[in-house]
Amino acid sequence: MGGLKRFSRRYGRNRVAVFGAAVLFLEILVAVLAPWLAPHDPTKLQLGSVLLPPGTPGHMLGTDEFGMDVSSRLIYGARISLTVGVVVVSISAALGIILGALAGYYGGWVDTLVMRAVDLLLAFPFFVLAIAIMAVLGPSLYNAMIALGVIGWTGYARIVRGQFLALREKEFVEGARSAGCSDLYIIVRHMLPNSWAPIIVQATLGLGGAILSASGLSFLGMGAQPPTPEWGAMLSTGQYYIRRAPWLTTYPGLAIMVTVLALNFVGDGLRDALDPRLKS
Repeated sequence: MGGLKRFSRRYGRNRVAVFGAAVLFLEILVAVLAPWLAPHDPTKLQLGSVLLPPGTPGHMLGTDEFGMDVSSRLIYGARISLTVGVVVVSISAALGIILGALAGYYGGWVDTLVMRAVDLLLAFPFFVLAIAIMAVLGPSLYNAMIALGVIGWTGYARIVRGQFLALREKEFVEGARSAGCSDLYIIVRHMLPNSWAPIIVQATLGLGGAILSASGLSFLGMGAQPPTPEWGAMLSTGQYYIRRAPWLTTYPGLAIMVTVLALNFVGDGLRDALDPRLKS
């Protein structure tokens, strides 16, 4: 309990991080309450209400080229984008933690094999590699999550490997080995709990990157497909009306920017609060 209070106090000193957490909490609340907050069905066509400007009665942020309400699509887009970020980070973290733990604990040829795989993936630009995988899997939001999750594990693997290399020679690990504990028990019960801080920070920062990458794939037509209310897909369809109806790209662009910025603020705050060198 005392550790939680110290963490809260250190995190609370960073006003930017607190602001980011408040924005993120508000977005999560909007995503959860989307069916009750959205004034219209986000995929309902209203061909008699095409490209209505913001401020139109009944359509606070206007409508798109098919008459769909922009504010409703933004609200449901928060649910989709946050879900995509969580799924991608979950896949990446699971792969990275497992492979990084094996590399750091056993070393030798296991470490060499995992690190060469990391080097191979890092040799290619992340987004280009995602596009290549999407070209094989086909365009869909689910395939985009799989592609981003499969290639995003390298950062987690490097962090966990580094933590395990430092921990495997510690006295409590040697004591567990002497007591006859299995390798799996030592990894799960002794080493992973002492490695969570940098993993949590990486996951928080990775959420923003995952949302941004998924939006980019949707913008290129490889992720969410219309009429799915996803922010990147909204940008993609709105680009053709950027002079006539600039609100179609302005609002989803701002939503992506604010979300990614808030997640980066939270990640920076967590890094500072969890850094043992800053406890004093």
